[in-house]
Amino acid sequence: MHSPQEHSTHQRSQHDEGKHHHGEHRSVADHRQAVRELLEPLLSPERTEKLPLVQALGRGLAEDVTAPLSLPPFPNSQMDGFAIRSTDVPDGGANLRVAAPVPAGAQPAPLQPGTAVPIMTGAMVPDGADAVVPVEQAVPSLFPAPGEEAEVRLPATAAGTFIRAAGSDIGAGRQALAAGTCLGPAQLGLLAALGLPDVLVHKQLSVLLVTTGDEVVEPGKPLGGGKIYDANGTLLESSLRQAGLAVTRAGISADNPEDLRTLLRTHTSAVDLIVTTGGVSKGAYEVVRQAMDGQEVAFQHVAMQPGGPQGLGTFDGVPLLAFPGNPVSCLVSFEMFLRPVLGELFGAPAPRPAVRARLAQSLTSPAGKHQVRRGSFQADGTVRLQGGESSHLVQALAHSNALVHVPAGTAALDEGAEVEVWML
Repeated sequence: MHSPQEHSTHQRSQHDEGKHHHGEHRSVADHRQAVRELLEPLLSPERTEKLPLVQALGRGLAEDVTAPLSLPPFPNSQMDGFAIRSTDVPDGGANLRVAAPVPAGAQPAPLQPGTAVPIMTGAMVPDGADAVVPVEQAVPSLFPAPGEEAEVRLPATAAGTFIRAAGSDIGAGRQALAAGTCLGPAQLGLLAALGLPDVLVHKQLSVLLVTTGDEVVEPGKPLGGGKIYDANGTLLESSLRQAGLAVTRAGISADNPEDLRTLLRTHTSAVDLIVTTGGVSKGAYEVVRQAMDGQEVAFQHVAMQPGGPQGLGTFDGVPLLAFPGNPVSCLVSFEMFLRPVLGELFGAPAPRPAVRARLAQSLTSPAGKHQVRRGSFQADGTVRLQGGESSHLVQALAHSNALVHVPAGTAALDEGAEVEVWML
């Protein structure tokens, strides 16, 4: 599932790669579509499994689910009260003889004319009854003791009052959930209400995560001169896990292409997807680009800030996404390309809620690029930008709850301008 552009990269020389890199920037939409095409072959009936409902939390539904029964399965009472025939009670009200009560879970006898049946919330409405009068409207406003002969005075009540009709939630044979639905507690609760003990879901995808760079050190180790701690591994691993993927961390790869190829090949047989960070620009030590020599991987610049340099293709047949190395760039790349495609194809994770917000301050943006800024969405519907445009501002990212989208073609926006915001 590769575009001709991606196949043409096979064994391309470094010189040709450089020419390709300086070519026209790919749009965000086109690159997302390329990611979708790369991952679509992972969508297959063999990659599904039946799970008990609670174990399916957060998974994507792999088939349409049709309701095997109606909800509610029978007409039931919305109130504690008296089930009646509405025709038995004229406008001025009437006294009716009280029949045997109907508790929840019981199968009641048909309603006799001129009688009122004490009924509990959720209990089955007797045949012949077409309304329920709340017990508070009865005189006396209480249920008689069991076995006690009694009458009750009730006001006129329209047919259908306080009765939940069978199938008023969903009718048998109707679609309950569509394939591709992300299964949260409410969706799983519906399946349980329909009597289904398990559900067919997409299997969890496994991903190999590799961070690169001679300058990068694992947190907790001594920090030598010119070194930085690796934020990307934690940032992306937690993002991938939150999105429902099983993550294998391969540690930090030094800037040696042969070592990186060896590292990848120790894991490729066990994973569905490879994600790398760093080493994708056009500098002299871009290890991921160098390690992909002879592989079907294209490196291009996407018209996006941050996160312009992107790599995409297959390494020994395994789908590979190469994100840039700056922490904000790699997170934005994940949110813009991988996370939405996983949701579209496999139903998990659930999409980021998109809302409209007003800018709390003005901004500028490179006109030819889709800019993604970090921001704090406020209760009054405004969004305040956190940090500047730079892609290394991890502290600003940590204090953000939203991604602010400035579409390509927009060079500046004034305070109060409306923007699309994705809630994180």
